[in-house]
Amino acid sequence: MKKPDHQILVIFGASGDLTRRKLIPALYELYRQNLLPGNFAVLGASRSEMSDDEFRKKMYEFLPEGEVRKEFGKFLYYQTMDTEGPNDYLLLKDRLDQLDQKLNTEGNYIFYLSTPPSLYDIIPKHLYNAGLANHDTGFRRLIVEKPFGTSYGSARNLNVQLLNYFDESQIYRIDHYLGKETVQNMLVMRFANSIFEPLWNHNYIHRVEITSAESLGVEGRGGYYDNSGAIRDMVQNHLLQLVGFIAMEPPGVIEADAIRNETLKVFQALRPIRENMVEKCVIRGQYTASTIKGEKVPGYRDEKGVPDLSRAETYVAMKFFIDNWRWAGVPFYIRTGKKLPTRVTEVVVHFKHVPHHLFSGSHGYQPVDNQLIIRIQPDEGILLKAGMKIPGAGFNLQTVNMDFHYSGLADTHLPSAYERLLLDCMQGDATLYTRGDAVEEAWKFIQPILNAWEENPEIPVYGYPAGSWGPDVADDLVTGGTWRYPCKNLSDDGLFCEL
Repeated sequence: MKKPDHQILVIFGASGDLTRRKLIPALYELYRQNLLPGNFAVLGASRSEMSDDEFRKKMYEFLPEGEVRKEFGKFLYYQTMDTEGPNDYLLLKDRLDQLDQKLNTEGNYIFYLSTPPSLYDIIPKHLYNAGLANHDTGFRRLIVEKPFGTSYGSARNLNVQLLNYFDESQIYRIDHYLGKETVQNMLVMRFANSIFEPLWNHNYIHRVEITSAESLGVEGRGGYYDNSGAIRDMVQNHLLQLVGFIAMEPPGVIEADAIRNETLKVFQALRPIRENMVEKCVIRGQYTASTIKGEKVPGYRDEKGVPDLSRAETYVAMKFFIDNWRWAGVPFYIRTGKKLPTRVTEVVVHFKHVPHHLFSGSHGYQPVDNQLIIRIQPDEGILLKAGMKIPGAGFNLQTVNMDFHYSGLADTHLPSAYERLLLDCMQGDATLYTRGDAVEEAWKFIQPILNAWEENPEIPVYGYPAGSWGPDVADDLVTGGTWRYPCKNLSDDGLFCEL
């Protein structure tokens, strides 16, 4: 693999958890695999007073001890600055000039906004005014973390603000779900295998469901989460991006704009959920107190920072359609929530039953429910369910599993999402980053749901016991079947399993 060009990565909010827990460990792994640029530096920037050495020691907390850590630490530098103070960006520019001359990084800079969203339009403005957005003498790229807006209007406004200071080609809106290996493998599975693509349409597929479950609650982030809720936190970004990958048409080439053009078309084809239809098509829930494995678990409203009468949803299930030639009439289902039985994210493609039930006279016959399960986390892999004959007299059938697990690949490193996404940005590849128009289309689809919940207090928030699979009424959304209830191990479904 070709190494990226020489460059400096500037991380705003470098004293925060995301930098220590995700970004620095991802960069360390890239260094260990010899994938970082030849001339490279990380410049952390935040208000905390620290020297370069103090910053390095703080970053070591989530890295394994040893010589490799010390070697990697030489790439780390730190600049104390007020990210809201315009004069401090002149100090930042001076520091970058010094590092650029010392390390010969050719004026190439990436700016990573690992900050509160309130700074997403402030930092780019100050970078522009300091001359740090100008890419005439080297590339300048801006990585923006989620959440990208809190509504359709705020997302559009943020796009306008960013485009005042950076070109669209310079802006990388990160969605770490798209960095997961199994998500990317969906493109390969669909478009490199003739056994799947001919079936990938309304003629053969009955329904598609996406589940993203978390066993944890809000974990002390009740104040933040209550202003977000599951639909903003998970559906608008992560899960709709998965829908884009599942439902897109084949791109002409595997390049950023070609792929992003096709996912945009999917979002443009989403059938709007009108405000008067929200109660029928979208179920929201909130976990209540329960006992899990003998331990009492508090309900959402008992969590620190959560109002006593909060109506923020910790669970969302929804049904929608994509109005285009390929997917006409095929229902799509999304389900996500906190305090569910296990942590799992997967896509389930349910194929239609065969038109002639040839074996319907067999004892105990049930139509075979062919499913393709694409497991994104954990136990990453692919599971295909098919009907086979039980040995012995007659034609009695049972469903069998044919599965592939990434863990079965010997001596293969499965990169973290941030490893892949950081490396892609260093190489100027925006394929797995979200484009501004797609973000706006996703918000446009979600906004009527938010409006209905805000304006109609009669739409219920259903309680569900912590540790369960959500409100029972969510089962009523699914036409002609039920949700798949997965275990943490991909192929253990249908059996008793430890959740």
